[in-house]
Amino acid sequence: MGVRKREMADARKEANKSSYFAKLNNYPTSPRKMRLLADLIRNKPVEHALNVLRFHAQHASTPLSKLLVSAVKNYEAKTGLRAEDSNLFIKEIRVDEGAMLKRFRPAPQGRAYRIRKRSNHVTVVLDTKKEEQQ
Repeated sequence: MGVRKREMADARKEANKSSYFAKLNNYPTSPRKMRLLADLIRNKPVEHALNVLRFHAQHASTPLSKLLVSAVKNYEAKTGLRAEDSNLFIKEIRVDEGAMLKRFRPAPQGRAYRIRKRSNHVTVVLDTKKEEQQ
């Protein structure tokens, strides 16, 4: 590894020490379905987001709530503070497209239909709200 790459990697590692995040890779549902849930909880407090996901009917709400709990545990491990005492909110949530399995299904008259089994990657970044005192 060259000097420039090593310096960039060290800078990225230092930035990750002060950010609180969790990642879910290759979850087998389409990114569109997961983005619908991600849009519901973006920029919301963590407690509110967990309640929304707990009572939502979509199947992908369970792994998304587990991911959010994992991000909270990462915050507690890095800072040593309790999550209930701090004002945690979801700063950023990204849903990216993962690997796609491509299959063919037989169709009438010798044709075939393409089936795309999609997956996605989800990244949740938490932050604390700073209380302004005047």
